[in-house]
Amino acid sequence: MSTWRDEKNQKARGRLERCLSESFPSCVLSHALRQPLIPPTQRRAVESYWRHHPLLADRLARALAAKSGQPAGWQWRLGTDNGSGLPLSFRTPPAPYREAAFARGPGRCCVCGQPVYRLGWHRDLWGDGKPNRNAAWHAACVAAWQFWTGPTDYLRVLKLRQKRRCAATGRRLLRTAEVDHRVPLFAVWSDHRSRSWPELLAFWGAPNLQVINKAAHLEKCAEEAAERSKRRSVLLSPNESTPGESQP
Repeated sequence: MSTWRDEKNQKARGRLERCLSESFPSCVLSHALRQPLIPPTQRRAVESYWRHHPLLADRLARALAAKSGQPAGWQWRLGTDNGSGLPLSFRTPPAPYREAAFARGPGRCCVCGQPVYRLGWHRDLWGDGKPNRNAAWHAACVAAWQFWTGPTDYLRVLKLRQKRRCAATGRRLLRTAEVDHRVPLFAVWSDHRSRSWPELLAFWGAPNLQVINKAAHLEKCAEEAAERSKRRSVLLSPNESTPGESQP
């Protein structure tokens, strides 16, 4: 097995170095050469880099979104069918540039709205000023979107960020620890919907994610369920009679 891997890595490294451009990011190359199986192409090396750095991808994607800003006339809405381009649930991050009315066209990232350059990179390292018109995602934004929509897949990364301590109790994280949103997403929809789009993204990103032990998570979920029930009862309660109206 070791011989097979060594031979495979030797071929992959040779292929990668043959097609390597002078402007290829050095951080990506260093990462690629450290992998158990070296990616054989520049694009796969870039994808591997961002896949292994989800917190960095999250931070970069939100910074690029802040650079683009919220499109004029956009507001966070939910759709009723997949054809609308709108998210069907408040659990999906708002993405105005994925909506047909605000899409910026070929060569622009559908997540952050910024130009996409060669290999899905977010900066024009090659200096030709030409976005890749066949691309609609930054490689970093792909990794960030996966992080936002499936944070439980990044439990190990988030545990390391917290030095394996429960964010709720301060005790050591157990094997059954779970990822949690500090501000629950239903509260983001109901209480923070009017915030600007770049600010909203932080509720899906690292600033709003924590790892807590299962017992603490169950307790928090129970409190959140009670809060949601209370909100529903307020919304469904009959309106109070206005002054002057007869009482039943």
